Amino acid sequence: MLNKVSNSDNESVAGNEDQINLKRRTVIQSAGLLAGAGMMGLATGGAWAAGSDKPEKEEVKVGFIPLTDCASVVMASVLGFDKKYGIKIIPSKESSWASVRDKLVNGELDAAHVLYGLLYGVQLGVSGTKKDMALLMTLNNNGQAITLSKKLADKGAVDGPGLAKLMQTDKREYTFAQTFPTGTHAMWLYYWLAANGINPMKDAKVITVPPPQMVANMRVGNMDGFCVGEPWNHRAIADGIGITAVTTQDIWKDHPEKVLGTTAEFVQKYPNTARALTAAVLEAGRWIDASLSNKTKMAETIADKSYVNTSVDVINQRILGRYQNGLGKTWDDPNYMKFFNDGAVNFPYLSDGMWFLTQHKRWGLLKADPDYLAVAKAVNRIDIYKDAAAMVKVNVPKDPMRTSKLMDGTVWDGKNPAAYAASFKIRA
Repeated sequence: MLNKVSNSDNESVAGNEDQINLKRRTVIQSAGLLAGAGMMGLATGGAWAAGSDKPEKEEVKVGFIPLTDCASVVMASVLGFDKKYGIKIIPSKESSWASVRDKLVNGELDAAHVLYGLLYGVQLGVSGTKKDMALLMTLNNNGQAITLSKKLADKGAVDGPGLAKLMQTDKREYTFAQTFPTGTHAMWLYYWLAANGINPMKDAKVITVPPPQMVANMRVGNMDGFCVGEPWNHRAIADGIGITAVTTQDIWKDHPEKVLGTTAEFVQKYPNTARALTAAVLEAGRWIDASLSNKTKMAETIADKSYVNTSVDVINQRILGRYQNGLGKTWDDPNYMKFFNDGAVNFPYLSDGMWFLTQHKRWGLLKADPDYLAVAKAVNRIDIYKDAAAMVKVNVPKDPMRTSKLMDGTVWDGKNPAAYAASFKIRA
């Protein structure tokens, strides 16, 4: 059974109400209802429906970037899962990850669909203001990609080895784009380049571009390649300007991607609201993954100009695992974007957060090794997630760590993060 992970600052909510809530949860846990991997939890609306457990803030403004993986936040609002838990989600379309960061920090947004590594960067004061953050759940696994320009593909750069060879023989400045300096796309791009013998810090120029602007920038020749979430990789293929060199699930199968993030201050002030928001989004993720028809309805919904603003066919192929690389190759990928996967997607594994810190250290964003585990325990609010999972009747893993093998054969299990960060031949 998971040990309860808590942040002393976040647990010390003012007033007796929180103490009552904590005691109540302790009683529930001791009754065995939250025990083990087969946890079924309480009936929806049971423990947190009324009285002191009522959400303190009923309208919750949640930011999102126009990407397929904003879907569970959007669908929680569209389908009314939020109302089921006593809140109203107000989705707020944002222009860039920097905007999401700033609005979370200043309180303009209550929470957001956000890059995993962005939250950790803010926590440690990398790439912006330092502020204590809270990660409530993982929103999705998989479903990002690295796109290379059609011009590079025509010269033989259709995959990692092909790109490395071209960069050796056709010497010039090569430019690649990611979406935020500490974010997931930067880390996937750097990891992939380095695994193919290309040092992203020395052998290339790396720029930051908001996701919806990637395709337009490649069209006018501002970059040779980019890493971004869907549907923008597929859009580059549909527009005839790029090819998919690798999917991120081929870099790390079932990797963590976007998360539901907020500030530690928000959770401290509105713990019941944070719990209700997590439950609503968790239930929406379960709904999306439940059937083909649900995925199709989701694609139709988020394609609207209010959300992703693209055609449905650009979204719905890869959400079903139907891939093409833009060069005639097609395949069915079993590791497509997942929003639930029986709860395996959503649990905020400590090792996942720690991995991003190891890469921040590897690439010089962090000058010294942090206390990897302590940071992960402070940011990843397993306590809030477990309560929400009980409300939605979702299984919770026994272990807050998991083991993963990445594309270069490196195994990550969270056991020795400093040694792992220092083990890579190519690093800053």
